[in-house]
Amino acid sequence: MAFSLQPLEFSLSPKSTLRAMARLIPALALLVPLALPAEDWPQFRGPNRDSVWNATGIVQTFPIEGLKISWRMPVGRGWSSPVVAQGRVYVTDVQLTPPTARERVLCFDEANGKLLWNHEYGVEYPDWAFDPNAGGPRATPIIRDRKLFTLGSLGHLFCLDATGGDVLWTKNLAKEYGVKEFTGITASPLIEDGLLILQICAKPAACVVAFNRNSGKEVWRALDDSFTYSSPIVLTAGGRKQLIVWTQEAVTSLDPATGRTWWREEFRTPGDMAVATPTFSNHRLLICGLMMKLDADKPAASVLWPETRAVTKRVLSNTSTAFLQGDYVFSAKTSGELICLEAGTGKQVWQTNSVTSLKNGSSIHLTPNGDAVFLFTDRGDLIRAQLTPQGYREISRAHLLEPTSPFGDRKCAWTPPAYANRHIFARNDEELVCASLAGRP
Repeated sequence: MAFSLQPLEFSLSPKSTLRAMARLIPALALLVPLALPAEDWPQFRGPNRDSVWNATGIVQTFPIEGLKISWRMPVGRGWSSPVVAQGRVYVTDVQLTPPTARERVLCFDEANGKLLWNHEYGVEYPDWAFDPNAGGPRATPIIRDRKLFTLGSLGHLFCLDATGGDVLWTKNLAKEYGVKEFTGITASPLIEDGLLILQICAKPAACVVAFNRNSGKEVWRALDDSFTYSSPIVLTAGGRKQLIVWTQEAVTSLDPATGRTWWREEFRTPGDMAVATPTFSNHRLLICGLMMKLDADKPAASVLWPETRAVTKRVLSNTSTAFLQGDYVFSAKTSGELICLEAGTGKQVWQTNSVTSLKNGSSIHLTPNGDAVFLFTDRGDLIRAQLTPQGYREISRAHLLEPTSPFGDRKCAWTPPAYANRHIFARNDEELVCASLAGRP
C-alpha cells in the first residue's frame, strides 16, 4: 500500500492546521515499522529479580516432538544461571584437571550459540572440591550498561566489558575480606543505583558489602552473619527502599544506600536450608516458608505465619523459590510436591505430586508468564501449566536437558533457567541449551 503525503500549507488557520495534522499522524504511523522491545534476562531471576516473564507471543502448547532446539553449546560444571542481554548469553563454569582448576566466563551469540569470547582464570580449589558433587561457580552474573559483573566460587570478582570481555576492574574477595569457606560465596550479586551489592558472608562485619560499580571501591559493609545460598532482593515498603538478606541467623532489612539496619527477625536456619530467594507482593514478604507483613508507614515487619520457629515448618523447599500471586502462595516442597497456600494464613489449599520426583533434593523453578506458569524441574523437564486456587492443570511437558549433578543415587538439574526473547536458556554441567518458546505467527 502506498501513501502520497502532500506538504501542509502553513498559511492555514491554526484550527485548520491542527485538523490537517490529525489526519497526517495516523498515516505516518503506518509507515513506521512496529518494533517490539527485546525482553532480556540480565540478572538472577530476570529483569525485576522476581522470575516473572512478561513476554507475549509465547507457545501455548508444546509440539508433540518436543521443543525446537535452536542450539546447544558445551560448558563445564557450575550452578550459576545464564543471563541474556543485547543479543548475547553469558554463563560461568569451571574446567577441572586435578590438581588444577580454571573458572571461566563465557559469552555466546544469542542467535546461533557461537562462542564470542571467554575470560578464564586459575583458582586454588581444595581437594574435595574436585568431587562431582561440589559443582562450580554458584553466583549468577549480572549485566548493566554493557558491564558484566561475575563472582567465582572463591571470591574472584570481575567487572568485564560485556562486548569484548576486557577486564575493567577486579578484586580477590577471599584475600581482601578473609572469606575462608569454599561454599561461602554463593549468592548472586545485585545492582542498586550505583552500587554492586554482594552477600559474601565474610568476617568481621562483612556479610554484605556494597561496592561502587564503576570503580570497585567499597562503599559500605554490614552484618556479621554466616554464609547462605539465598540471594538478596531490594523492595520498597514503609516509604523506604529495603535490602532483604536471609542468612543462617536471621532475616535482615538494610538500607541499600548505607548498609544501616532497618529491622531484623531471628530465623535460625542451617546453611543448606537457607536457599530460596525472598519474594515480595502486596506488603507481604515471604522468606521460603516464613511469611512477614511489612509496615506501610515505616521500615518494620511482623511475622504472619507460622507461629512456630521450627525450621521444618519455616522452610518449604531447600532448592526452589515460591511465588506470590494475589492472596496465594505457590511453592515446591523439599520432598518434591507442589503446593498452594493461603498467603494470609499459611493454610494449605491443595497439593499435587505429579510435577517431579517425590525425593529429597527435588526442585521446581516457577516462572509466571501471562495466564500460565513455566515450571522447570530437577529432571530437566519444562512444563507449562495453570496454577490457580482451584488446582494444578498441566498443559504441556517437554524434556529439555539431562540432569547431571550427582545427588544420592540419582542426578539432578538444579540450576534455574533464563527466559528471553521467546526462548529458554538452560544449563547443566555439560551443555547450555537454547530452545524456542515462540508461538505460531
